[in-house]
Amino acid sequence: MTYELFLGNRTYSSWSLRGWLMFEKFGLPYRVHMVGLYDGTMARDMADMAPARLVPAMRTPEGDVVQDTLAIAETLAERHPGAGLWPADRAARALARGMVAEMHSGFAALRAECPMNLAHAYAGFEPSPAVRADLERVELLWSLARTRFGGEGPWLFGAYSVADAFYAPVAARIAGYGLPVDEPARAYVAAHLADPAFRRWRAEGLTRRYDPEPYAMDLAARPWPGEAQP
Repeated sequence: MTYELFLGNRTYSSWSLRGWLMFEKFGLPYRVHMVGLYDGTMARDMADMAPARLVPAMRTPEGDVVQDTLAIAETLAERHPGAGLWPADRAARALARGMVAEMHSGFAALRAECPMNLAHAYAGFEPSPAVRADLERVELLWSLARTRFGGEGPWLFGAYSVADAFYAPVAARIAGYGLPVDEPARAYVAAHLADPAFRRWRAEGLTRRYDPEPYAMDLAARPWPGEAQP
């Protein structure tokens, strides 16, 4: 029973990262189809995936097409109730769903001004007031989840959940742009950077280069956090 998962580029596609983590972190069987997100072939590559037109999208073993990460998350949780995609505790699950929904529809400044780039980090980025406001909200949500439900585990609700998959690209943005957050948030970011699944995703992305680079910033590049200096 294998799912087909349609993804964009691993280095820049934050939504693809979220979709992939929901399969990889919960041991669900999948086969990846890479879509030409930056090659001009996206429409052709997804021609038989209607109504889906963006990545990520999945096809179930029965042939049903599911688009959008929220729909994918709920479909997988429904089909695999024992996989643990959502926290088992009722109150924790309610908070996790709210945080995922807010990530899905909010944080516009952070997403627009700090596009995900796993190829390298940037030095000298100055966050706007709107980005700082988004970061304050992220800190609040992360602290709320960790304080109430984090327990001894490194993730928002102790064990890894859909909420962590959704906030993984936020952690990447904080690390890549050196964004100012408090110490608990930095610890949570470090957990993502050290996660073997995240590291594998990033390593596979580095096998593909673009010229010109998508979302390039007029800033000095620096090594990705944790990489050895050249």
